[in-house]
Amino acid sequence: MLTRRAALGLFAAAPLAYALTPQRALAREPEVFQNPIAINGYDPVAYFTEQKPVEGSPANLVDWNGATWRFATAQNAAKFQANPETYAPRFGGYCAYAASKGYLAPTIPKAWTIHEDVLYLNANLRAQELWRQNIPGNITKGLANWPGILG
Repeated sequence: MLTRRAALGLFAAAPLAYALTPQRALAREPEVFQNPIAINGYDPVAYFTEQKPVEGSPANLVDWNGATWRFATAQNAAKFQANPETYAPRFGGYCAYAASKGYLAPTIPKAWTIHEDVLYLNANLRAQELWRQNIPGNITKGLANWPGILG
């Protein structure tokens, strides 16, 4: 039977024992925002060719960078497959403004910007507004935080 003093000693030692025990790392977030399809199932090529968000079709899929991407047309899927880095949004399709602040946030299709031929997505229209106030500075900050913020 444990005495009160022995029990207190065990409780006091428990945090140290826990700290010295190897812990399983938390899962790293995927490099591409998926809900469950990359960038909410919207066609990344259409942002460039149609200058607006266009829903992708389940008939036109490309697997790239650990995610499944949808495209409105087979031609857009082929363009992406030939050069995905050209069309994929920076910061994996996570909110570019959040990345500039050092955290991850999901995005919505209608909050987007193409700057110097790169697609950036934002969590909402307010984040897009803040992002656009200093795009070059926000890009620099986001790149400094990326990919460390994935976990």
